[in-house]
Amino acid sequence: MPKVSTKEETMAKADEPVEVKDAPEVVETEPTKKSAPKKKIKRQVASGHVHVLATFNNTIIVFTDDKGNVLTKSSAGACGFRGSKKGTAYAAQVAAERAAAAAKQQYGFAKAEVYVRGIGLGRDSAVRALSSLDIAVENIKDVTGIAHGGVRPKKARRV
Repeated sequence: MPKVSTKEETMAKADEPVEVKDAPEVVETEPTKKSAPKKKIKRQVASGHVHVLATFNNTIIVFTDDKGNVLTKSSAGACGFRGSKKGTAYAAQVAAERAAAAAKQQYGFAKAEVYVRGIGLGRDSAVRALSSLDIAVENIKDVTGIAHGGVRPKKARRV
């Protein structure tokens, strides 16, 4: 029959020091020196692509490097235009100027290939805004999607 310990025996055992076997030794080390934070190196991107998406409701301008990595972006809505004013040519010009100024300041952007998509009012004014900020436009390409084949026609009406 197993031995049942009483409450007093358990209390007496709790007062005794317990020996721990195979415990890892605690070694105090010197505090590590915090290194100064590394300075972020500004990347210089002299030339790249500018993608202009001009819809009837908004205009979005994206500056990318040659590989397609986004550098800066802006839109008419991000510039504070709301409602039907977002689709205007002036809103597209302001958005292009803001994105171009950021790309020029942060990355030294100087030459661009422009890709225009869409049929909105901001197509031309966004491209003109780039040249006003001394960004050389090498070529302009229209990449607007063209429907080919179209949707399935309605079935013939039966009378």
